[in-house]
Amino acid sequence: MTARRHSAGGEQEFAEERASLVRITFGPLIWAMHFLLSYAGAAVFCAKFPHASEHLDLLVWGIGLATLVALAGIAWQGQRSFHQWRKGNEDSLIEEDADGSSEDRHQFLGHAALLLAVISAVGVIYTALPAFLTATCR
Repeated sequence: MTARRHSAGGEQEFAEERASLVRITFGPLIWAMHFLLSYAGAAVFCAKFPHASEHLDLLVWGIGLATLVALAGIAWQGQRSFHQWRKGNEDSLIEEDADGSSEDRHQFLGHAALLLAVISAVGVIYTALPAFLTATCR
């Protein structure tokens, strides 16, 4: 009976760790999708309308909207990662634990996902800057 409970606990722990590992990729994935959509959208727009600078506002508004959506997704992911990192560690940011329990791994994955979310948010902002700083497709 106890072996069965231990096995079920291990499966739940493995499922949580697997979810944490997948969650780490969300911030960079959102950044990559924003990069692809922004630059591919600009390339297609400028190929179709090379001299139509009056329609360039459509492109800027589209990239601006995509940027807001990407930053919202990254912020949501960062908030979830922050709570995972801080779970069980409210007293201090760094807590020494020599045995390296599964809770420590879970908190580390939350911390890593939070840092990747911050880097991804900066990347999204830098990806969107050229759209707001250029006046033509040339």
